[in-house]
Amino acid sequence: MAAFAAQSAAILAANRLDPASHLGQTARMSAVSFLPEQSVAQALERMLFEHTPPQLDEALRAVAQAFAAVSATLHRADRETRTLHMVAHLGLPEPLIAITQRIPFGKGIAGLCAERNEPIELCNLQTDNSGAARPDAKKTGVAGAISVPVLASDGALVGTLGVGKPHEHSYTDEEKRVLRVWAGLFGRAL
Repeated sequence: MAAFAAQSAAILAANRLDPASHLGQTARMSAVSFLPEQSVAQALERMLFEHTPPQLDEALRAVAQAFAAVSATLHRADRETRTLHMVAHLGLPEPLIAITQRIPFGKGIAGLCAERNEPIELCNLQTDNSGAARPDAKKTGVAGAISVPVLASDGALVGTLGVGKPHEHSYTDEEKRVLRVWAGLFGRAL
């Protein structure tokens, strides 16, 4: 957890995001007391629940920044038609936006995540031969990719949250846990 916290703090600093001002807090937070997971969760709650409609794009950007991701997607699940519908995205090349607007369960990283209701990750999407990623996914330019289920408070699947890093990356159990917590916030908003 310490490594993830240090990485998240470095990303916020690199993007000139002062945790105190970024979260709209009046008191400045010391570097010692700053917990990126909690701070990002607070920012997400503000963006998702204090605005009508929720600021999904900004919330997705905050998640991407915390994970040093160059792309991120949020899809809403239609369990009746077994499809995912994009509601927010960041860093996708223009040709892929149309392709990822509607994803059948079981197809690609997000579709497999929805079908299995569990995180699906690829250490390097560019070299993966497992069939988990659709061929067009390589056009994103990302390597380390993950999609986690977005669940409602009753545990029902309501969507998927995905992030992609520009380099090879194996997501740790802690990173998956944090993403799932944040996905839960999106689940309450969707």
